[in-house]
Amino acid sequence: MNYHTKIITLLFILFNTVNGLNILTIFPYHGKSHFFVFKVYIQELVRRGHNVTVISHFPEAKPSKNYHDISLAGSIESIEDGQPFQRSFLIILGVGVYLASSGKENCEVLLAKKDVRDLIERKQKFDVIVVEQFNSDCALGIAYKLRAPVVGITSHILMPWHYSRFGIPNNPSFVSFHFSEGGTKPTFFQRIERIVLDFYFKTVFYVISQRNNQNELAKYYDDIPPLEELARDIKFLLLYHNFILTGSSIFPANVIEVGGYHVKEAKPLTGDLLRFVEESEHGVIYISFGSVIKSSTMPADKVKDVLDVMSHLPQRFIWKWETKTILMDKNKLYVSDWLPQIDILGHPKTVAFWSHSGMGSTTEAIHFGVPMVAMPVVGDQPANAAAVEESGLGVQLQIRDLNKDNLLAAFKKVLDPKFRENAKQVSKAWHDRPMSPLNSAVYWTEFAARYPNFTFTAAAAKVPCYQYYNLDVVATFILLFLVLIYCSKRILSLCCRKAQTQEQSNRSKNKKRTKRD
Repeated sequence: MNYHTKIITLLFILFNTVNGLNILTIFPYHGKSHFFVFKVYIQELVRRGHNVTVISHFPEAKPSKNYHDISLAGSIESIEDGQPFQRSFLIILGVGVYLASSGKENCEVLLAKKDVRDLIERKQKFDVIVVEQFNSDCALGIAYKLRAPVVGITSHILMPWHYSRFGIPNNPSFVSFHFSEGGTKPTFFQRIERIVLDFYFKTVFYVISQRNNQNELAKYYDDIPPLEELARDIKFLLLYHNFILTGSSIFPANVIEVGGYHVKEAKPLTGDLLRFVEESEHGVIYISFGSVIKSSTMPADKVKDVLDVMSHLPQRFIWKWETKTILMDKNKLYVSDWLPQIDILGHPKTVAFWSHSGMGSTTEAIHFGVPMVAMPVVGDQPANAAAVEESGLGVQLQIRDLNKDNLLAAFKKVLDPKFRENAKQVSKAWHDRPMSPLNSAVYWTEFAARYPNFTFTAAAAKVPCYQYYNLDVVATFILLFLVLIYCSKRILSLCCRKAQTQEQSNRSKNKKRTKRD
């Protein structure tokens, strides 16, 4: 490195140090798959010289000097390999209760942490506070006490209670619903289901999670405004979307699509896995249902169907499987309870991906252009699976329809050269953006810090419900219509009476004439 290069590098470091922001990030949820996405964003903030304090359940093993953990680890067991391999309406209802109750618990753990309360007691100055938007609004109360602008962030599509707070239209006839099938083209029954589930999820969130969060905050601080009001004051929402996958939606200017920033470049495979992939003449099909769902809980009859399908296809298979059971010849099937997913999907010999269609896995598939067989289980997976099919990235296969014939047909469809080529085009469009998703996420975070007194909230978010749906206007028109009908009836009645009176008068005159005659 020559003298001038050293000077430029030193100036760059000094510039970043002087202009670095003091950022607080709050991730109270204990789901590892969520934080796996956020971690990339946090590391980029740190890399750019910002001083970042991270409240989460997943502290860094070797943090850099401008990365500061406030660890919640150990307070709640992290979510991993806990969901059975099944899907039903009762499970969906159970998810609503889980989200609300865990939101309550997350808040209690967050506020019980003395290091968190010390931030408020010290009146520590932050330029911007980044808050996860998921199952709890408790962190918004902390942000309010610290008097800093707030940026919301997600690792998934919108939750049902997010639409109104950001002024986003939520019409069940064409807006994909987080927990339901149908995508943007729901059937009549699915529209009914969406309306029922939307009411249910919002009710349990507001009644259990948000109300308890408000009460828990009140135990420590007596001046926290209603959390829903604070939610409507969030400057920006960094939404883990991109329209290439999830379709065109009506988002206000402060909802920024940043889907895809967590995917890093694939590293070369090593050891037995490398040999298994490289020696596959027809490529490999990768199977994984994420960090929450255990493949090994799949019913035995369905496992048999899957193995039968494997034997009918020339490709080799790699399967994330949690037990030591030998399922098939090791030259045909490679199993492990942990696999380098990004490195497998990024290998040119990976020709298809059978997945639960979690947003992280789906994003990684579209990043590398690997066609998917999307089989949703829980959470936002049904909506993601619909998006996979509608975007042309893959096909859907519901758990209830999983059998040998349907799975074989799904694989044959995505393995077709024309389908694979289309998936590559979808991936190409996904990458074709004026700014990378990570740069976009960081830019709008810094933007919120630069203009803390500006309001970016859509007007629709703060309009009263009756006004948003023009209920007062409709009521006025109905009232005018009723008044018009009433007046018309009165006039018609008066005219009829006048006519009757005139007729009676004419009859009376005729009678008198008759008597005289």
